[in-house]
Amino acid sequence: MPDVVILATGGTIAGAAATGTQSGYTSGQVTIDAMVNSVPGLTKLANIKGEQISNVGSQDMSFEIMLLLAKRINELAAGKTVSGVVITHGTDTMEETAYFLNLVSKTDMPVVLVGSMRPSTAVSADGPLNLYNAVAVAADPNAKGRGVVLVMNDWIHSAQTLTKVSTTAVQTFMSPIRGLIGTTSYGINDFYRYPDQKFCLTSEFSAEGVTKLPRVDIIYADVDMPADLIDASVERGAKGIVIAGVGNGNMPKAALEACARASKKGVIVVRSTRVATGTVGRNVECNDDELGLIASYNLNPQKSRVLLSVALLKPRTLEELQKIFIEY
Repeated sequence: MPDVVILATGGTIAGAAATGTQSGYTSGQVTIDAMVNSVPGLTKLANIKGEQISNVGSQDMSFEIMLLLAKRINELAAGKTVSGVVITHGTDTMEETAYFLNLVSKTDMPVVLVGSMRPSTAVSADGPLNLYNAVAVAADPNAKGRGVVLVMNDWIHSAQTLTKVSTTAVQTFMSPIRGLIGTTSYGINDFYRYPDQKFCLTSEFSAEGVTKLPRVDIIYADVDMPADLIDASVERGAKGIVIAGVGNGNMPKAALEACARASKKGVIVVRSTRVATGTVGRNVECNDDELGLIASYNLNPQKSRVLLSVALLKPRTLEELQKIFIEY
């Protein structure tokens, strides 16, 4: 059988509540060994080894933990004995971790994130079947070379495209722009496509030797937004700013002027959007060339922040950064 390593970080899939029918619960209460033992038939899919990397709710996920995950994945890949890796994770920040690992994991073996929307103690908990399917994908040779994926509720998403769209619904993840990588049903997988942008082995980024990422802030745009939030971010030492803009990455004139001031001081400013889906184009409703700004294209604010944080680990021109946002 294939060898699959499960790296546990906590989240709702490891959560517990006092009863099976209450909405309140505490994340990160169940160990990886207990999770594995609770899923019938799981050990018939692969030889499984579990490692507890952390045990936190995903609201407390950090770049420090993400770097630990990346380094462990690359160690396992270098050993060439593991068929795939599964990462149990809370759903709130799962897309950030998945996208980060897609940038810095140096492997073509399957790396699969999995979580749940209901705690392990809930009536009709979704975690056990999600974990079963995730292991099935990680053990599947056909999953090789598709980058970091997320498996939940029978769907296989690419880290590049997935986003969380509901606070509580079981079908909380969607891939609205490019669609699914495939589907899985009780361990039977059907793959549709490969990601079409740079990732993993084709990525220029690396986590090797990295202990800390530069500060990048996200500022939300809305009606009559105060431009001094942008100035304050610069004053507090941000190396980059992502604007969660209205519409096509837009913002009020005063905010746009503040972004231009930040750019002149060497702070990288990316225009993304608070809108759920769509592309933020360059030089559409504002002159990015003149203002010194970057357009996020298909990346939402949270993924834009991850990409910019990684890209700023070394000096780059605005032209180089814009190319990165198109390619990744």
